[in-house]
Amino acid sequence: MRRDPSTLSPRIWRISISAFALLVFAALHTLAQPANPDTFLDTTIAELQKDWPANRTVNLVFHGHSVPAGYFKTPVVDSLEAYPHLVRAGLAQRFPHAVINVIVSAIGGENSQKGAARFQSDVLDHRPDVLFIDYSLNDRGLGLDRAAEAWKQMIQQAQSRGIKVILLTPTPDLKSDLGNAEDPLEQQAAQVRRLAAEFNTGLIDSLELFRKARDKEHMDELMSQRNHPNALGHALVANSILTYFQPRP
Repeated sequence: MRRDPSTLSPRIWRISISAFALLVFAALHTLAQPANPDTFLDTTIAELQKDWPANRTVNLVFHGHSVPAGYFKTPVVDSLEAYPHLVRAGLAQRFPHAVINVIVSAIGGENSQKGAARFQSDVLDHRPDVLFIDYSLNDRGLGLDRAAEAWKQMIQQAQSRGIKVILLTPTPDLKSDLGNAEDPLEQQAAQVRRLAAEFNTGLIDSLELFRKARDKEHMDELMSQRNHPNALGHALVANSILTYFQPRP
């Protein structure tokens, strides 16, 4: 026989409420995940597929540190082989009638706190359709809490304006203990994954891409120096980004 909740003892009633709250939390946690690459940019792709005179300029902004800025073996900058330009080239092939601006607001040596401080003028004022954020290599010096605060600030400001946000985990640093969950680079990567799930943004898991492409002993084949990818490494990131931009029938 089903009992009237009012007849339950206060202690049992409190336990029941706690159990229900845990179930709700577990359900919400299960639902929280990064955006689906197959549908996340539907509205952007619709714009990219329009012909003149119905089309408009589509702006992509790449915000971050030296890697998206195009630094290879410091001080050499090869922006034409860096992933923002490779993405631009890939999009030109897929959407030959589109007008696309790729704006790189990245600054070498910068962390996300400094990037958040200039976010309005250097990112939002460009009115991006899609925003990419890549700061984790340098955020190790900032720490997880301050990095999380800066990333959340940027994500929320962008989303409040209807901008699609895609987060990137860090590309490797060969001095890191890759695979060790206690390593600061791995911790930053894990935090980016959590933020992507929490805010339902896109996610490019660069660190995992490199890990799948090369084992630790051969990771240098993807690097121009210990903390900057070479052209092959940048291509890994660019190809993953392009999975979000599949033309529609």
